[in-house]
Amino acid sequence: MSLSFPPDASRAFRAVAERVYRGDDSTAVLDEIVALVARTVPGADHVSLASLQPDDSLVTRAANDDIARLMDRLETEAGEGPCLDSIEEDSVQRDPDIATRSTWPRLAELVLDRTPVRGMLGYQLLTEGRSRSALNLFSDEVGVFTESVADEAALLAGFASVALTAVERRENADALRDRLDEERELGRAVGLIMAAHRVSEHEALRRLASASHEAKGRLEGA
Repeated sequence: MSLSFPPDASRAFRAVAERVYRGDDSTAVLDEIVALVARTVPGADHVSLASLQPDDSLVTRAANDDIARLMDRLETEAGEGPCLDSIEEDSVQRDPDIATRSTWPRLAELVLDRTPVRGMLGYQLLTEGRSRSALNLFSDEVGVFTESVADEAALLAGFASVALTAVERRENADALRDRLDEERELGRAVGLIMAAHRVSEHEALRRLASASHEAKGRLEGA
């Protein structure tokens, strides 16, 4: 049975779709997703989309700046972090203050020494292929990545999952636009919220409604 999505979620979906799917090819869609996350999600100063390789290294598929790319390399060097854990544990990872007591102490030491990053978010991307990938957000400010902000970013992570699937299938942007499906993208956002908070589908929909209301204005004005 189809989920009944809140009206603000549908409006936010259309605002994202207008921007994400205007790229000339599917890889341009990934670039637009990370750029849109950086423009609209509070505190998302550096954003990357990375995939885990067979040798346990992370390769950056798209990023909005050099610090985001460096963060993927530092996770590989440390062997721990939000990207790796979100992929390995099928979950959403959040640490809003790595300077106080981090979930990933080895990574935190490297990050505090070499970057301005102080908060991290990682979303496993639910693709239809074999890719083990995540959308990663990094903030230069402590405490910005609240639960509500994490729920807003889940809207965009849902799109990233679908776009990455298209890249893996070598689909062009026209084919991706043709397969645009509101229920699919928003359904994946609901799944990410359920994973983040270990809540029921009903509660995830309630959280999606709240997150969509907050995100809608920023997305429409982006």
